[in-house]
Amino acid sequence: HTTLVAAVKAADLVETLNSEGPFTVFAPTNEAFDALPDGQVADLLKPENKEALQSILKYHVIPEKLSSKKLNKMMEENNGKAILTTVQGGIVSVWTKDGKFYITDENANTAEITIADVKQSNGMIHVVNKIVLPKS
Repeated sequence: HTTLVAAVKAADLVETLNSEGPFTVFAPTNEAFDALPDGQVADLLKPENKEALQSILKYHVIPEKLSSKKLNKMMEENNGKAILTTVQGGIVSVWTKDGKFYITDENANTAEITIADVKQSNGMIHVVNKIVLPKS
């Protein structure tokens, strides 16, 4: 997750994400960042694009601790989807198919949660294989 760490630093979100929380972070892998169009990551890391980078990163954060067990309960209560409001203010939905968890953004892009329930002192991390993006 070296690209994610670099992005969090460039967006000045280290202190925020190290705060008490609780947070759930859908953490993209380096490969997820690499799948973005050529040059987009380097462009987002530029100081003049800090606001856009913050928006994207905050879209991957939910302001509560959500384990896969809690997500399953939320899905059961809402016709198979957990509808979540991100720190950025957008909406994502989490759902399952064939025993795998997925997250879908407001643009209908879907990422698979490849590693769930990585416990942190201030919340939970779920590793995802793609970047999800807020409506632009």
